[in-house]
Amino acid sequence: MTRLLTVIGALVLLGGVVACSPTQPDSAPLQPHTERKGPVGPVPPGLERYYGQTLSWGPCADYARTSSDRATYQDSTIECARLEVPMDYAAPQGATITLGLLRKPASDPSQRIGSLVMNPGGPGASGMSTAASLASSITGTELGQRFDLVGFDPRGIGASEPVVRCLTGQERDAERLDSDADTSAAGTAESERESQVYASRCGERTGNQMLANVGTRDVVKDMDVLRSALGDEKLTYLGYSYGTRIGSEYAEDFPRNVRAMVLDGAIDPTQNATESLVAQGAGFQKAFNDFAAWCAQQQNCAVGADPAKAVKSYQDLTRPLVDDPLAAGPGRELSYSDATMATIQALYTSSLWEQLNTALVELRQGRGNVLMALADNYYGRNPDGTYASTMDAFDAVHCVDDERTTDQAATAEADRRYREAAPFLDDGRGASGARDVCSFWPVPVTGESAQPQVDGLPRTLVISTTGDPATPYQAGVELASALHAGLLTYEGTQHTVFLQGVSCVDDATTRYLVDLQLPAEGTRCTK
Repeated sequence: MTRLLTVIGALVLLGGVVACSPTQPDSAPLQPHTERKGPVGPVPPGLERYYGQTLSWGPCADYARTSSDRATYQDSTIECARLEVPMDYAAPQGATITLGLLRKPASDPSQRIGSLVMNPGGPGASGMSTAASLASSITGTELGQRFDLVGFDPRGIGASEPVVRCLTGQERDAERLDSDADTSAAGTAESERESQVYASRCGERTGNQMLANVGTRDVVKDMDVLRSALGDEKLTYLGYSYGTRIGSEYAEDFPRNVRAMVLDGAIDPTQNATESLVAQGAGFQKAFNDFAAWCAQQQNCAVGADPAKAVKSYQDLTRPLVDDPLAAGPGRELSYSDATMATIQALYTSSLWEQLNTALVELRQGRGNVLMALADNYYGRNPDGTYASTMDAFDAVHCVDDERTTDQAATAEADRRYREAAPFLDDGRGASGARDVCSFWPVPVTGESAQPQVDGLPRTLVISTTGDPATPYQAGVELASALHAGLLTYEGTQHTVFLQGVSCVDDATTRYLVDLQLPAEGTRCTK
């Protein structure tokens, strides 16, 4: 199944924001309780019961969906609940679904400003998991003292119910082994047949009604219900990566309901799918070049001592996997697509470059275990062979959010341009015209791509990183312009930066969130 125009989005969205680590308690264990704080702020007609619903908060252990969640959700200073929302906002009296919520309460209630609602992107990533990880970063800080940190799993994702499900674990393993490198007429037809089967399974296993209402159009409505149920008259929001799209669409739909908004690792709201694809390919090529320059200074660099030859060295290492996957642990084989996805995972942040070099040295020695571990992390594979819903949900959201490329010639041209922008990811088999899974999706597009109209929106803050491989710097410039927002620049090579140990960024962004004071125009931060 060809994944050209869908996996590229995953690259934007699935790089880890922070590593998961247990939080350090800074308060007494929380006790189960119920609270009703809404409705507050404007309430759309017919949605009163949702905006004013009671939330039942309690331990988070039952909400865990991955092995890492099972560790972090044991923290007794976080609490979880479910938020009920309509499946279809056009029929609010009909079927309902629930969203999983995780909260780290403000440690100084007397100075509490409100809730800081966050989303890590994806689409398909768990806001609950990321909030649990970020909790340790804000413990003992002004941000942690003055805000409840609230992560939510968007509809169809993680602990929300029902969850989007397309493939079983075995089917996902098989899909990863298929590199779709055959670009002949027969190979193209086979890739498209696989995409049709995948789309059909998503509809059968998730339900078309759920698929039709899983997009960002509906997530922003859910977020406004959440704002009210938490008791916040206005929303304070932190969005990473694809979470910036959620934020910008919320700003367009509910501009006067925003108190403050931080968008880190921006999606350009005006780019079409092909332009976004090509820009991202160039971003990852730059990150690979930076890795190669760093690697050349190491004692044992897998791609050689000459950075100018690193692309060729990498291609020589990985291209044989197209035809001959490599044994990588009991019952597992490392495919070409696994190797490249593992590399992409490591290029999100320079902190993983050493691990990437180790993995590529191991590949040169005929072993693929480290690359497989990186790829498993990217795809959300659990040790028992099951998968988080991340990749299924990613496809489901993109297929209703974005325009579809249904012409084979246009698809081939996009693939050609991507290979040209990111030659290290070129498998050498030529551009493919195989249409992706969204071309066969069983429900129509519900999203819109246009310049946001945000009359009445207060000043917001966009953070953009000069060497961001997944969401290029210029996308942040464009989003800041579209939202009339402040722009904070970080000079570095990584995807997203707030709450990741860069004091200049953390201090400036905290001042904005607490005092609504934007950094001075032109502010640039370095590590």
